[in-house]
Amino acid sequence: MRALYLVAPLFAVFSLVRPGAGQAATLGLQDGFLSFDTPSFSVQLVKDSQTLYSLKTKGNSSGFDFIPADVMTQRQSNGNYHLGDITFRARLVGSSAWTSGDTAAQRRNVSALAASGSTLAAASLSPTLPSGSLLNITRRWVLENGQLQLLFDVTNSQKQAVEIGSLGAPLEFNNIFTGRTAAQTNELCSLFDPYIGQDAGYVQVTPLLGTLPPLVVVPVGRSPLEGWRFLPESTSQALGYQSQTFEGLYEWQFHTLAYAQNEWKNVTPWNAPSSATLQPGETRTYGLGFILAPSIRGIESALQAAKRPVAVGIPGYILPSDQQGKLFLSYPSAVKSLAVSPSGALSWTTTTDATSSSWVGYAVTAHAWGRSRLTVAYADGTIQTVHFYVTKAATQAIADLGNFLTTDSWFDDPSDPFHRSPSVISYDREVNAVVKNDPRAWIPGLSDEAGAGSWLAASLKQFTQPNAKEVAKMEQFVNQTLWGSIQNSNGTVKKSVYFYQPELVPNYTYPSTIDWGVWWSWNEAASYATDRAYDYVHVIAAYWSLYRVARNYPELVKTHTWEWYINQAVMTVATMTNGRVGYANDGLMEETVIRYLLDDLKREGLTANATLVESRMQAREKVWAGERYPFGSEMAWDSTGQEGVYAWATYFNDTVTATNALNSILAYQPTVPHWGYNGNARRYWDNVYGGKLQRIERQIHHYGSGLNAIPLISQFRATPDDYYLLRVGFGGLSGPLSNIDEGGFAAASFHSFADTLKWDGYSGDYGPNFVGHALEMGTYIIEHPNFGWQAFGGDVVSKSPTIKVQTLDSVRKRVFLAPLGAWLTLDAGAFSEVDFDPAKRTVHLTITPSAGGVSGAASAPEARLLVQNTASNGLGVLKPTTNLDQDAGAWVVPFKGGVASVTLSL
Repeated sequence: MRALYLVAPLFAVFSLVRPGAGQAATLGLQDGFLSFDTPSFSVQLVKDSQTLYSLKTKGNSSGFDFIPADVMTQRQSNGNYHLGDITFRARLVGSSAWTSGDTAAQRRNVSALAASGSTLAAASLSPTLPSGSLLNITRRWVLENGQLQLLFDVTNSQKQAVEIGSLGAPLEFNNIFTGRTAAQTNELCSLFDPYIGQDAGYVQVTPLLGTLPPLVVVPVGRSPLEGWRFLPESTSQALGYQSQTFEGLYEWQFHTLAYAQNEWKNVTPWNAPSSATLQPGETRTYGLGFILAPSIRGIESALQAAKRPVAVGIPGYILPSDQQGKLFLSYPSAVKSLAVSPSGALSWTTTTDATSSSWVGYAVTAHAWGRSRLTVAYADGTIQTVHFYVTKAATQAIADLGNFLTTDSWFDDPSDPFHRSPSVISYDREVNAVVKNDPRAWIPGLSDEAGAGSWLAASLKQFTQPNAKEVAKMEQFVNQTLWGSIQNSNGTVKKSVYFYQPELVPNYTYPSTIDWGVWWSWNEAASYATDRAYDYVHVIAAYWSLYRVARNYPELVKTHTWEWYINQAVMTVATMTNGRVGYANDGLMEETVIRYLLDDLKREGLTANATLVESRMQAREKVWAGERYPFGSEMAWDSTGQEGVYAWATYFNDTVTATNALNSILAYQPTVPHWGYNGNARRYWDNVYGGKLQRIERQIHHYGSGLNAIPLISQFRATPDDYYLLRVGFGGLSGPLSNIDEGGFAAASFHSFADTLKWDGYSGDYGPNFVGHALEMGTYIIEHPNFGWQAFGGDVVSKSPTIKVQTLDSVRKRVFLAPLGAWLTLDAGAFSEVDFDPAKRTVHLTITPSAGGVSGAASAPEARLLVQNTASNGLGVLKPTTNLDQDAGAWVVPFKGGVASVTLSL
């Protein structure tokens, strides 16, 4: 990130103004602060409001603060939420209407109460709540057994029972990037994500550096994280609330029934909505505790130490219907019962997999496609929910995707004046039609991420699972539309082939319902610009995919030889890096494809082209090596550059830069027991540019998931005892499977706001997400210290006398044996079974011409196997025990009777 600058805002242009200008200051900053020290934190409260002003790690010399104290003067007006505020909806029992309370709406000084014993500060919130409030609330900041806690004593002050239909604690952390330099953003700011798991729920607040201790917010008593609500604030404030540089804040909701009956009535919420009834004079206490974890990898161990419930899912919480999931639970109280909603969606049995008495294990079987919620009830009354998403069998989901893209999304209209035909074009699932017109020119214009997304996914699908009919269509697209329309004969790539300029296309009818006056309705000159490097990588990926098909399934490709396709990819790399294309020195989305291309050039003996690509990439990496935060993009902060920076830093042995990139990813890509957030890299503005529903919002499994998983899973193969990387990485790789619906349509992302909770209507920029999935998905076999032998992407069907694994991932072309550091990949064919003898260190592979259970998948003429050792373990590389021919570095294994078998040993 060379310079941090404010991008033209998405909905309104804002500028930095004098702090608090135009709004009355009501927070009370001018009257000073209350300061306290706890074993973990240095704490400051605003004296007048007793809301949290500063929360620093005790003894921290860096000055890092979890709270945005440095810009609090710009957040001191009514409607600005702070940690310590509370919102509620309540009604008298028997009444139908809810009344609301919100301590931030019309802020007044709270009434301080005497503090003694474990209480650090206390106040009645009545002055800052509406007059006639049904509830009296006292807020206490306490130190209990060394843990900082925020408690709300909620009392029914009426003469009849009161029902609390919603109760929430706003959370304010420093996710404000506005006006900061790259260094300031990375060194001062955090991101926070929830585990919406009821009594087991928590929020993790991770500093962007990825190396500082994270904060974990946990329930105190019965204070479930039932809901997670985005907090509306004015978007015209100086800091740009709900913009690309300030995503906004969220609220921990203890009860949600009042929202479920109103704003959320058309959705199925993450958890069953609840309310609480207080009798006259009755008080119930809700609270949050603040824990400092030693590291991001240590969050779960910190939760265990605090005696909080912890769940670990294998391979995660996105579960293909033909794979058996594993779930491990750790909590001092015994499991009393499990239940699932919808009923029958999942079933489970106990297992003996756990090797530690602190864990209990379950095998989980999927029965119904889509979302499901597993509820765990513990003997002490604690409730935990684990959120799953069931897909079709992984290979079938990919087959459905390929079929949909080359049929429903196929655009064939030779009269199209924009020369988009034939192509795989953007699709609108809500009207079941291709998107031929949109004010954002790139979406119907076949380029940029949200226009190239569909044809990019269709191209990579042929790399993973070629299909003769689909390959034929992709050849048509590449040779008639990609080459010559999207890409010019000089190698440059247009930003869009669609434009808004009616006088140039007099016979084309632009819909009058669209507002064509926004900047993104480009004219021809703007659309035909060729200065955006991101667009070139999509083209490279398409060529490279067809090279791989032509090389390994030669009977499927009719138009050109594999040499033509690989040369086209190289030519596009050369043009992209010729010094005349913008952003070429940034890390680019899905550019790991170029790393794969370079490997293939070397394997093919194409030395001149390999030297060209390598030298161009090395020049870029030298730039990054001289920067502490080389993760720049078109945006002020982004999670797109890390993938490419990591790829080339590792290739050129720049360990420092690679480690910085990896740590950056860990800060914004969490693992939690929820399919939507597990492995879900931070993205929150792309729906504005590529979605049908346009708003700033934490996106679920947008392309950040698949792309940022590449460095994580790659680093796991280099350090195969770092199981955290595997869990987060595989969660990210699995994300793109959940986007694919039962008919094969893949949405750009899932809307996380509690009033929506649905997949976006547009295919948009799904393509880069699928690239990550296609490049790195496989079956990863491990012997875990707590869970024994497990397979991510497969089923362990036997553990004695050998470890036998059925490969069930979507690609079936990759197996990683962590105990040996062995990375086994197929250029052609499909892994069916792996039989590993740990004692003898031998591996027996069963390979089939195509993945089983999928009609239309092309059969490989022969299996082509590559074997590497990716870990620095000194074990060497596995080799076949029988003589096999080699071609371009791959062992050629012939099929006999529809199957190929090969045994490898050290």
